[in-house]
Amino acid sequence: MAKDKVKEAEEAPLEEGAEGDVPAKKKLPLKLIIIGAVAAVLVLGGGGTAAMFLLKPKPGSEQVAKNEKPKKKKAEKKEGGKPDPNAAQVSDGPDGVVYYSMPALTVNMQSSDGRPTVMKLKLTLELPDDAQVEVLNENGPRIQDMFQGFLRELRPEDLNGSQGGYQLRMEIQRRVNLVIAPAKINSVLIEEMLIH
Repeated sequence: MAKDKVKEAEEAPLEEGAEGDVPAKKKLPLKLIIIGAVAAVLVLGGGGTAAMFLLKPKPGSEQVAKNEKPKKKKAEKKEGGKPDPNAAQVSDGPDGVVYYSMPALTVNMQSSDGRPTVMKLKLTLELPDDAQVEVLNENGPRIQDMFQGFLRELRPEDLNGSQGGYQLRMEIQRRVNLVIAPAKINSVLIEEMLIH
């Protein structure tokens, strides 16, 4: 008897609003499905295109063959074709030496009377050959850090006279050679030194 009642309940259609009624699933309209698919294709295609542009190798990043001599880097150029004043400039000198002109340095110095003193220093390093240029370029941030730390500790009195200039050149040469060791520079040339 219980089986008959269960059988009748399964066969009888449920009335709307009756208890235990499960609403039928609504189908999504075809237009909504198409719009969703197009949006997904656009998002995924745009992401793939962006990844392709961002991850492709930069031109000129290929390794130089071992038997090829790397080209010497002259003054870096800005967009307008003028040399970048913040980039090191390399030029040939007599007897095969190379001059490496560094960007101007500006540092605050200590003064005995407590007033602010600023030094602007423009240096050129004399190198024995082109191979040292790449070493200096690779160690540029370390060299700049060394200059900032060393020059901040100087006092204007330390730089008076020709003896002060000579000691400054020798100390800079020693410190640069320590940073780029085992490579070496021949000498340090002071192009400009202003203290105010």
